[in-house]
Amino acid sequence: MDISEILSTKFTEFDIGTPLSKVAGAFENQELDAVVVTDGDEYRGVVSRRQLASSSNQPSAKVGSQAQHVPTVERTEDVREVARLMIGSDAKTLPVLDEERIFGVVTADAILEAVRPFLDAVTVEDAYSPKLVSTTPEATIGKALNVLRESGIAHLPVIDGDDLVGMVSLYDVIEFTTRGGSKSQGGSSGSFGGRGRSGGSHGGFGAREGDSDRMLDLPVRNLMSDAVVTVRRSAPLDEVVETMFEHEVSSLVVTADQTGDPVGIITKTDVIEALTWERDDRNAVQVFGLDLLEGMDYDDVSALIESVTSKYGEMSVIKTSIELQEHKEQSRGVPLVLARIRLVTDRGYFTADGEGYGATHALRLAANAVERQLLKGKTYGQSKKQSDAESQEHLYGWWLSG
Repeated sequence: MDISEILSTKFTEFDIGTPLSKVAGAFENQELDAVVVTDGDEYRGVVSRRQLASSSNQPSAKVGSQAQHVPTVERTEDVREVARLMIGSDAKTLPVLDEERIFGVVTADAILEAVRPFLDAVTVEDAYSPKLVSTTPEATIGKALNVLRESGIAHLPVIDGDDLVGMVSLYDVIEFTTRGGSKSQGGSSGSFGGRGRSGGSHGGFGAREGDSDRMLDLPVRNLMSDAVVTVRRSAPLDEVVETMFEHEVSSLVVTADQTGDPVGIITKTDVIEALTWERDDRNAVQVFGLDLLEGMDYDDVSALIESVTSKYGEMSVIKTSIELQEHKEQSRGVPLVLARIRLVTDRGYFTADGEGYGATHALRLAANAVERQLLKGKTYGQSKKQSDAESQEHLYGWWLSG
């Protein structure tokens, strides 16, 4: 199955010189995940809602300074390959090119909608994150914001004792601390693009003098949403996707079947990742853009990853994904390359980028960065269990028949 029937030719586009304050206004459309950044007719990258909400740049800054390089795909690209690229690049919107010009975009939501009927054989148990990062109603909003950013997540369940009482999101916090009152010079009345509890726009992009610090000291209970959507650990993933679309949320709190206690969280990214699982070799190293490497083949790449991961004692590597993306910029005829390594291990996720002239140089820089993370034990979440052979056969049967 390719993406030709699920891509959208409608997308929001901004020139590299557009102020971020104007771009922020586009995210008042709550369905918009990312905007495309161009320089004339040339594609330059994307800026996502999450990226903009996390940015500390002034609203007068230009969108070109925030453009993120994500993989581009062709109209005939396989859906499963697109899912892999989304996971590897941590992007939920990928541009679709036609003769090096933007033709459209493909989104994670479009993929989930297309594959939903085939997800009934895999359960939440197979895909969710069993470590539930949470906060309490009494914690300050500033502390919650630090947890969100340090954990690399966008939604934070609020737990009071043993009870799940609310949810607070990165977008809620950013909107709350920047809305109303007088703004600093350079602020505007445009929304950050966050989704508050009421779903509406609450204010501006600019910083507020003094008030922001005061707001960050308020308790989370002042901001959290009382409505929390949950799912049973034994529920199939097609039910997860249906619930997410019905409630317009991107994450669900996972509860134990018998007690109803919160035990983890599952996100749209987790479901997308389930499409990238291999049926046979769990320890395979996946390399996207292998042809860009000079002086290295697949075995060399596998040996490099093994040399990095074998230094740190008892750690089982479940999956390694490597993406190589070549840019147009060159130095002495050698292209600038972005290398991204993502490790899924029994100790959690490790992910790092390396950018250099030549794919081999970029890959080694990324490997060095991963090695430093392993040394520090800096993970980005808990690893996922893989589904059994029968479930995966059901899940992948439609890929093979398509």
